[in-house]
Amino acid sequence: MTHPPSGVAAPPRAPDPVSAPPGVPSPRGGGLGDRARRLRAVATTEPGRLQIIGAVLALLVVVFGAVTTLETTRRAAAADDVASRSQPLSADAADIYRFLADADTSAAGGFLAGAQEPDAVRERYRSDIEEAARLLVKASADTDSATASGREITTLNELLPVYTGLVERARANNRQGLPLGGAYLRYANQKMAGEMLPAAERLYAAETGRLESDSADARSWPLLSAGAGLLVLGALVWMQRRTYRRTNRVLNHGLLAATAAASVVLVWLAVGHTVARAELRSAMANGQASLDVLNEARIDSLKARANENLTLVARGAVLTADGSADQYETDYTTGMRELKDGLERAGRLADGTGGSEPVGRAANAVTEWQSRHRAARATDDQGDYHGALERVIGGGGSTGESFQRVDAALEQALAHEQGEFTAAARGGRGALRGLPAGAVALAVLGAAAVIVGVNRRLAEYR
Repeated sequence: MTHPPSGVAAPPRAPDPVSAPPGVPSPRGGGLGDRARRLRAVATTEPGRLQIIGAVLALLVVVFGAVTTLETTRRAAAADDVASRSQPLSADAADIYRFLADADTSAAGGFLAGAQEPDAVRERYRSDIEEAARLLVKASADTDSATASGREITTLNELLPVYTGLVERARANNRQGLPLGGAYLRYANQKMAGEMLPAAERLYAAETGRLESDSADARSWPLLSAGAGLLVLGALVWMQRRTYRRTNRVLNHGLLAATAAASVVLVWLAVGHTVARAELRSAMANGQASLDVLNEARIDSLKARANENLTLVARGAVLTADGSADQYETDYTTGMRELKDGLERAGRLADGTGGSEPVGRAANAVTEWQSRHRAARATDDQGDYHGALERVIGGGGSTGESFQRVDAALEQALAHEQGEFTAAARGGRGALRGLPAGAVALAVLGAAAVIVGVNRRLAEYR
């Protein structure tokens, strides 16, 4: 048996591996704890802090651009709706009311002319009905049937053929000399005045309300974008001040470019919205307010003319509730009083001779109309029905001539105010045009400039 030499120690045995205690990650692992420790280690060095600050600044600039784009896109869309959707729909609703009222006036005027209705009067009635039907189809295509406007459009579409059928019956009886024609015409007028015109008025109110809502949305301040812009500018100024205090370098071109880009977006945002608000407020306070008053005045004139004609059609058959006066003559007097009040308000709202001159001509024609109407009533009261009829539907010197002057002047005033509204609304829309895309481009440029500026500082540590 062989023994190791005496005095020679045996070779050392390799130590047994020691397992890590349970729950403690291996030194080679990549857990969250290790990443947090590495992040803290990076943050304790100036290059690491610069990387973190640069990433945060670039993210803030991008967020500022995104928020600005979203807010200005919504406001630009609302401003576009004001100019191209809401106000045109409101104007169409006013035209629907006017065409219906004018059709009723023309129907009464044609009936007074006797069995041989003048071609011009019949053509005007036909044109009014066709235009009202066309605008109802157009409004229906642009309106949700479940809304208040949609319900009023449905009502008018249902009542329009009923009304025209009554008018045709009145004409047929009138051509045969039957007194039943007058009853049909009065019934048609009741259908128009009691159901159709109120529905048209509610449609106009609903569309005007939608116009005011869109205008308010377009004029609201972009507070979130402004707050984000001020935060970004503050952070960029702080970063440049920090750089100056640590390096004594006054300028960092990358950070300076980012500050300039953010400043341009913020100034563009403030100026664009200020101009847009001013233009849209002018469109509503001047243009739309005048349009509302003028539309009401024109409708009052049409209703007064219809009542004047129906006074001769009914010949005292329809009295007021207390039986003391002719209902149509009473309604005519009320309508003319409201017409004069409306023209006074329109005159105060009109700006420049383009708006005030036609309103003045309409007011003068109303005074003339009232004088001629009194003469016609006096003639009728004396028993001269045909003489009164000539004073109402005849040519020169008739109340019909005065009514035409009022209507033509109001049409000119409406065209002027519509042009004023459209110009102001388009100006408001134009002030926001380009801002969403510009905000995106400048935000990307600003974020890139931040990265370039921070990398230039990091290069000094290499």
